[in-house]
Amino acid sequence: MATLKPLGNHVIVKPMSANELSKSGIILPDTASKDRPEKGEIIAVGPGKMLENGNLSKMSVSVGQKVVFKKHSPDEVKVGDEEYLVISESDILAVLE
Repeated sequence: MATLKPLGNHVIVKPMSANELSKSGIILPDTASKDRPEKGEIIAVGPGKMLENGNLSKMSVSVGQKVVFKKHSPDEVKVGDEEYLVISESDILAVLE
């Protein structure tokens, strides 16, 4: 099976389930909304961005962290039956703790 290895300052994120509970107690599956999830868990991190002076800028996130990112920034990639998101580090808004 193929694995994804991000390049530069990109990260690979596995989207978190967007299941929500309505006010009346009905579970709304993530397919009820056609928008992409805005949260996910980082499964791979690129080496960082190459700066103009030739130095490598280290990534500020790491594998295993759960993050919030800009809604329309990710690119979707499918490997086997799994769907992943490729996101630039600059499009990550926050780390969930």
